[in-house]
Amino acid sequence: MKKFVFLALLAITFGCTSPKKQAEQQTDPNPAAEGFNETGSDQEAISLADSVMAAMGGRKNYDEIRYIAWNFFGARDLIWDKYTGRVRIDVPSRKTSYLVNINTLEGKIIKDSSEITNPDSLQFYLKRAKDIWINDSYWLVMPFKLKDSGVTLKYSREDTTASGIVADVLTLTFENVGSTPNNKYEIYVDKADHLVKQWAYFKEANQKTPSAIWPWDNYKEYDKVLLSADRSDGKGPHNVRVFQVLPDEVFTSFDKPAL
Repeated sequence: MKKFVFLALLAITFGCTSPKKQAEQQTDPNPAAEGFNETGSDQEAISLADSVMAAMGGRKNYDEIRYIAWNFFGARDLIWDKYTGRVRIDVPSRKTSYLVNINTLEGKIIKDSSEITNPDSLQFYLKRAKDIWINDSYWLVMPFKLKDSGVTLKYSREDTTASGIVADVLTLTFENVGSTPNNKYEIYVDKADHLVKQWAYFKEANQKTPSAIWPWDNYKEYDKVLLSADRSDGKGPHNVRVFQVLPDEVFTSFDKPAL
């Protein structure tokens, strides 16, 4: 499965932001992650990223969701414990399950119906599991990660999406983070509602034209947070669910849970 990464932009200055939106940003702050390149980013881009966060439901509501489950491209099912870093990945077609803590790279794996016990092989596949999570979760929660560690944000331009939406375009580049740090992403933010509506992927940051462009649409509310899934092109995340409580067995037993 190819790896993609992405980012989003809204080009609105504080002077153009509505009083209601400014109030939302002040009461629900959106602090940058440690390592975010604030000095290399421009203020307009940062303001747009904060507007996206507010439009999606706000940092507080997003942080309060503990578990997110989804299917990726019809190929694998993921369950993510945002509080602890535990992740479960099931690949039914390969009779493979990854049970990993992405923060510690501890866990266990069953591949082709056989548990991996060799320490070197186990570490290899635990790292592979983290790479899968990095890719698949970004397809789902990218708008909440615009101010992540290693990210530089720039306001690019006003443009129109493939579906005709007038948008501000945010350019996202990375430094020494993720599985594909040389990528670049352009995020199209709807000028009307401040939601991401399209994203473009550049395999190399110096590319002039994108390697791919995809819609980011079909938003639904999950515990006060808007997420985009089951998109109009059929790609990306499907069957998204959120939970506040799940049994520990979800992350410790190879038996696939019925959620």
